[in-house]
Amino acid sequence: MKRTPAKKHTTPAALLSTALLGTLLTGCGDASAGDATHVTVTVGYQSKTINTVTAGTLLRSLGYFERELAAQGERDGITYKVDWQDYATGAPITAQMTAGKTDIGSMGDFPLLINAARGEQLNRPTRLVSVTGYNLRGALNTVVTAPQSTLGSLKDLRGKRVSTSVGSAADGTLVRALQQAGLDPDEDIRKLNQQPSVGASALQAGSADALSQFVAWPGLLAFQGKAKALYDGAELNLPTFHGVTVREDFAEQRPKVLDAFLTAQIEATRYLNDHPVQAAEKVAAATGLPPEVVYLYNGRGGIATFDPALKPGLVAALKKDVPVLRSAKLVGDVDVDAFVDDGPLKRVLGSAYPKQLAAAPEPSGGEVWLKGEDRTRAFESPAALLRFVAAHKGRVRAAYVPDATTGTRWYADRAVWVRHGQELSPFVTASAARAFIQAHPGARTVSYSAALGHAS
Repeated sequence: MKRTPAKKHTTPAALLSTALLGTLLTGCGDASAGDATHVTVTVGYQSKTINTVTAGTLLRSLGYFERELAAQGERDGITYKVDWQDYATGAPITAQMTAGKTDIGSMGDFPLLINAARGEQLNRPTRLVSVTGYNLRGALNTVVTAPQSTLGSLKDLRGKRVSTSVGSAADGTLVRALQQAGLDPDEDIRKLNQQPSVGASALQAGSADALSQFVAWPGLLAFQGKAKALYDGAELNLPTFHGVTVREDFAEQRPKVLDAFLTAQIEATRYLNDHPVQAAEKVAAATGLPPEVVYLYNGRGGIATFDPALKPGLVAALKKDVPVLRSAKLVGDVDVDAFVDDGPLKRVLGSAYPKQLAAAPEPSGGEVWLKGEDRTRAFESPAALLRFVAAHKGRVRAAYVPDATTGTRWYADRAVWVRHGQELSPFVTASAARAFIQAHPGARTVSYSAALGHAS
C-alpha cells in the first residue's frame, strides 16, 4: 500500500516517549497471526453506533464477511475465522489497533483522525479505506437536554455541565456550536468527559444539564421521552461521517482479506438500502435498541446515508476537523491525504467506483411505520403525513418528519410544530422554531395534538 510521508515536528521528549512505547509493543502478535493454514481476523466495531452497521452490527448479523472469507479460503487453502470485538467508542479500537491486536475498525471522523495520529506516532500506521454512513450537514450529532429543562439555546449553557465524549465527533460538534454561539468551550461550560451511556444516566439524574452525543443516543433518549433536542448538528452545515480504518501492515500482508471485507461491506450497504425496515429490525435485535430509533437514522431517507465511497467532500471535512482536535491537544499534525487510501475500494468496485463516488443522498421526506407492517409509507408534505396519522390513531408505530430548515429527520411527536397560515412546519429544536417564527410574522408554535387537528 503506497504511502505519502507525513510532515512531522517531533520534540526529543516525544521521540523518547515513542521509543519507549515502541519497545513495549515489540513482540505483540498481530491479530491476524496464526499458522500457515489458520488465520483469525479481528474486527473492532461499535454495535450501538448504528452509523457503522455496514462494517459492524449489520455486517456481522448477515454473515457476509464470513461468506467472503470462506470463498477466499477455498482459493488459498486457508481457514479464516472472524473475531468481532464490540466497543462503546472508537478510542479503544484505536488502542487495540496500535497494539497490533485489531486488524480492521470502524469509527467516527474525529476518532479516525486520532487513529491516524496514534498510528503514525507508534509506528503502526493505519489507513482510511471506506465510509460507512454520513450526513452532509452534520446531523449525526445532537445536543439534548432533559425534557423539563428550561434551557432554550446553546447560549443558555453558559456555566452549565455538559456531558460528551472528549475526542468524539459529538465533542467536535459541541465545540464548534459553542464557538458559533459566542461561548468558549473551555471556559464557559463545565465539560464532563463521559461514555455515552454514563452521560445519558447523568442527564436523567440531573448531574449533567445537557448531553452532546453521536448516533444513536440523542434519538434513543428522545424516543424514550428522556430528552429533548437543544441543538441540531445540521445547523453547522459541515459533513460528519463514520468510516473503516485498517492497519497498513495488515492491508499489505493480506490484501485479499481486506478485499473480502470491503466486498462484504458493499453487500451489507446494498442490503440496508434495499431492505431498510428489515435491516433496522436486524440491528435492533442485535443491539437492544428500539427498531424505531434505528430506522430514524438508518431508514430510507434517514439521517444517515450509507455509501462506502470516500467522497471528496467528506475528505475535505476531515481536514477541517484537524485544527479542532489540535486545539484540544488531542493530535498534532495529521496528514489526511496520506491517511485516506481509496485504492482498495477502487480495486474492489472497479469500473463502478466513479458512479459510486458521484452518488448523492436522497432528500429526507415524511414516513409513517404502522404496527404490524414490514414497510413504511412515504408522504410528500407534513400536512399529508399528519392527516394519515390522525386517521390511524393507535396503529402508528413511528412517524418521521424532516426539519423545515435543515432537513434533519425527527419523530413527528417529538418535533416542535409551527403553524403559519394553513401551513404546518416541523422543527427538531425550539430555537429553530423561534427563528422561523421571527422571520414569518403571524406564525406560532402549536402542540402535536393541535397540529394533528389542524391537518385532519
